[in-house]
Amino acid sequence: MTDLGATARPELLELGQRPVLGIVPQKMHVFCVRQDRFGEPKDAWQREVIDTPEIGRLDVLVYVMATGINYNNVWAALGYPVDVIADRQKKGEPEEFHAGGSDCSGIVWAIGSDVDNVKIGDEVVVHSGWWEPDDPWVLSGKDPMLASSTRIWGYQTNYGSYCQFARAQSHQIQAKPKHLTWEESACYMLCASTAYRMLMGWTPNTVEQGDVVLVWGAAGGLGSMALQVVTAQGGKPVAVISDEEKRQFCHDHGAVGVINRSDFDHWGTMPDTASPEWGAWMKGARAFGKAIWEAVGERKSPKIVFEHPGEATLATSGFVCDTGGLIVICAGTTGFNISMDLRYHWMMQKRLQGSHLANDEQAAAVNELVISRKVDPCLSTTFDFDSIGQAHQLMHENKHPNGNMSCLVNATRIGQGAQ
Repeated sequence: MTDLGATARPELLELGQRPVLGIVPQKMHVFCVRQDRFGEPKDAWQREVIDTPEIGRLDVLVYVMATGINYNNVWAALGYPVDVIADRQKKGEPEEFHAGGSDCSGIVWAIGSDVDNVKIGDEVVVHSGWWEPDDPWVLSGKDPMLASSTRIWGYQTNYGSYCQFARAQSHQIQAKPKHLTWEESACYMLCASTAYRMLMGWTPNTVEQGDVVLVWGAAGGLGSMALQVVTAQGGKPVAVISDEEKRQFCHDHGAVGVINRSDFDHWGTMPDTASPEWGAWMKGARAFGKAIWEAVGERKSPKIVFEHPGEATLATSGFVCDTGGLIVICAGTTGFNISMDLRYHWMMQKRLQGSHLANDEQAAAVNELVISRKVDPCLSTTFDFDSIGQAHQLMHENKHPNGNMSCLVNATRIGQGAQ
């Protein structure tokens, strides 16, 4: 462990109060979850003061200016599908709290002894791919996202972006886009890098010029990033929404067409193919496929289906995907149990691919799209630090606004940080 220097370290500073660059307080303000509070996010997430963590030789400590809000820490609040506190304790970590947060912007405040890619004072954003630095898979040069030690920073690891000072690995650090404010910079990286890997990480099924891509939940944080990544690669994104108020937002962010799934009623687990109900389900799925053609303006099915609802939609995604196409999924927000008509899968040689987070190269690639202004963070709302629990509650109840959300941490007001 690297000694952050006990001498001249203040015990605790208020949010927004900056110590001398490189001097780290002994304690810090955080929002965290404890096991006896598992439940509704507005109650589970509470503000506390805890010890500032020490850093390892390849770690950095980031003075967090703003944090993004992501669905994974709704799960952390619920303690489901994984109790992240118990999971870490099984691995030998002693903390009885989860100080989460998987997206942030801030200033590098301390670095480990072997860090050479960033320096104290750098303005940065952090991507959420974390892995053990001595993992043999990683050291062999293979994709770290397939390593057994890989975790989601700020969800499966502690001391994330809901902390006054966040601990991350140096390889996670990317340059903050200079034209963005702290809150804009804080909100996009997890969703954008996840979307980029889903769309560009599974050769040969990557977005090419003219490809139709179906994007579920297109007005949300993940979907809004997907629309823009597809557009930047020359594809034709078709957005799926559940509320007409979201239609124009999707068009504004690149969608060539928009489908309201509320116009269809076949959602949910697909009936048994031998049952009388299957015919009605298939009629709905075919109608949805026709709606995609109408949205595109030609009889052209999706080469890629960008999935994350899961249980309610995956059977339809599998049906409408084009021959030789890819259904790529990163979550199961409507449930984890699925059924599909495999006849359409093997006969048309489609691919169902799980995808998770992004590696350093993919994070850097999508960050460059943001820096070059080809991808906008789609920040919709910025809250104060004490509203972190309420922001997760909105997401849990599906009442959050379009795009992405941020909360200020050490930034003292909205609009700071842009050059």
